Amino acid sequence: MNSLASLLKVKRDDVPLMYTVYFAFFTSGMMSTLIGALLPFMKTEYNMSYVLSGAVISAHQIGNFCALLIAGYLPYIIGRKRSTLTLSLGIVIGFLLMTLTSNPVLLLIAFAFTGIGRGTMSNITNVVMSEIAENKTASLNLLHASFAVGAFLAPFLAILSTSVFGVYWRISAWILVMFEVLVLFFISRSTLSGKPKAKNKDGGTDFMKSGRFWLNTFILFFYLCGEASVIGWLVTYFTDTGRLSPALAQTTSSALWIFILIGRLACASLSVKINKNLLLVVLGFLQIVFFVMMISVQNVVLIYISLFGFGLAMSGTYPTTLSTMDRKFNASTIATGTCIATATVGAITMPIIVGSVAQAVGIAGGLATISLSILCMFSLILVKYVLARKHNTEREEA
Repeated sequence: MNSLASLLKVKRDDVPLMYTVYFAFFTSGMMSTLIGALLPFMKTEYNMSYVLSGAVISAHQIGNFCALLIAGYLPYIIGRKRSTLTLSLGIVIGFLLMTLTSNPVLLLIAFAFTGIGRGTMSNITNVVMSEIAENKTASLNLLHASFAVGAFLAPFLAILSTSVFGVYWRISAWILVMFEVLVLFFISRSTLSGKPKAKNKDGGTDFMKSGRFWLNTFILFFYLCGEASVIGWLVTYFTDTGRLSPALAQTTSSALWIFILIGRLACASLSVKINKNLLLVVLGFLQIVFFVMMISVQNVVLIYISLFGFGLAMSGTYPTTLSTMDRKFNASTIATGTCIATATVGAITMPIIVGSVAQAVGIAGGLATISLSILCMFSLILVKYVLARKHNTEREEA
């Protein structure tokens, strides 16, 4: 057995599926940032208004939200493999459609399809890795690291296609389509179950009554409030405040993804050495410290140090929180879909709140509101840590 499978404690028969899942989430990461990289070119060529540009992004998020729920229930009807192949095809359809038409309605449909594909991949990859790997924390951190690698590389694919071949952004879209076709091919040949899943095997809707399930879910909700807002508004913030030149401001997004990748790899290693709930407390505290630093300092070096620290702290929160959930919930596509879908509402709503505040008081005030979501997340993490310690104490005394 190879070293990665040994580290994650994956059975030999599941190793090909493990690599398929990692490749699928890598491609999903590419898609997530390629949309933002290509939108300016589409806006120019298709004469898209700011309203339409915002609407297509919302359509993507709505598709993502819907898929997280649909992907949770569809496996019980047609099986995991068929449901994954069917819904993930949305990425292929969406990207092809957006390269072929400027019709506003069709563009909205195209972006909604990409969201459906993304949400499906997010659900199934997290569930499968939780099932086939005994070392859940390391496997999920590496899974999200593969997403970060794809997210980091995609903008460079867009730059290559527009600088080497001229303003021909469609090339990068078509390359992504080819990657996704490969993903679908590997999934079709994988050991992923093709039979409808029996509901009684993963607890059904028992998670709805679990306080700890909802505690973890709302930690992720407030985490995604911060992550989506920071990633979405970072470049605009540094440009509009004048704290960085436009050229340097453009690098902050890529820099943040590098730091997130480094952090996820570090958390995958640390997770087997220290208590996971304690790790979450440390990560949450550092997010507060470095976020406040990031919006307070003016020196370029200090700005990048704060970006480095914030990226590292932010990186492990999502996968580590998922890994500390009850295994039966991790193994349930319904529970996982409900958790991620609920958390995704935070990613949809908080960037709009930041924009509304920025419209009223300026971008600095708008970005500062993100600190409220980070504080809420940290408060829930502390509650989670205290409850975990109390539970462990009760078990020792029993």
